[in-house]
Amino acid sequence: MKYQFQSEQGNLSFKPKYFTDAIKILIIINVGLFLLRFVAKSQIDLAGIFGLSPKTVWPMIWQPITYMFIHGDLFHVLINMFVLWMFGSEMESIWGRTQFLRYYFLTGVGSGLVWLLFNAGQSYSVLIGASGAIYGILIAYGMMFPNRTVYLYFMIPIKVKWFVVFLGAVAFLSSFNNNTNISHLTHLSGMVIGFVYLRYYWHWKDFRFSVHKQIEEFRSSINSKRDQKKIEMQNEVDQLLDKINETGYDNLTEEEKDLLYRASKDFSQGRKKD
Repeated sequence: MKYQFQSEQGNLSFKPKYFTDAIKILIIINVGLFLLRFVAKSQIDLAGIFGLSPKTVWPMIWQPITYMFIHGDLFHVLINMFVLWMFGSEMESIWGRTQFLRYYFLTGVGSGLVWLLFNAGQSYSVLIGASGAIYGILIAYGMMFPNRTVYLYFMIPIKVKWFVVFLGAVAFLSSFNNNTNISHLTHLSGMVIGFVYLRYYWHWKDFRFSVHKQIEEFRSSINSKRDQKKIEMQNEVDQLLDKINETGYDNLTEEEKDLLYRASKDFSQGRKKD
């Protein structure tokens, strides 16, 4: 059976500020399943059950999610978890746990489904690893902090934006090579899905906020005009009541009597009942 891993060498040097909740959970699950797979490999094929395969994805419909938590070897899981911790911790501290996990699974599951689409006829291929989501985090970090510096192989300084462009170019060019056990297509898909989501989702959020703001301003304007009319009507009623005290109700004009009737009706409708 042919396994396609999702990570390749690319040592980075950056110290995150936080070790956040979601990152802890993801690393524990990934490392725990790796150890379980290593210990129980002679008894159960976790990659066959939880890995993503065109042959078994139906009825094993959990595979587009679970494949992200299965890794092929020690280097595979270590490099993925290292990059997840290094870049993901700060992203979670900015977005919050819920938004971070939503993005992580969106890029991970999405890139897995893209791979599944392009490998529909290869029934013996199995995709494992979290790198679709990891590359999604890298593109997010590059968009958030384009001018920060990372160190390739702990020696070569490069701005994050060029580092991400380089990774994207490598993933794109390598995706045409079928003679490898690294799924470069998944890397590229994670980056593209992440870019589209971040580029247009936040614009959509801004648009929704703008629409909501306009609605609230319009509602506030209507309420303000309504309150102003009530104040004006109250002033007119006060003047009519003063006139009644001086000359009596019968000396009111028909228009004034009608105004007093309408004001009495409006005020009674607006009064809260016990």
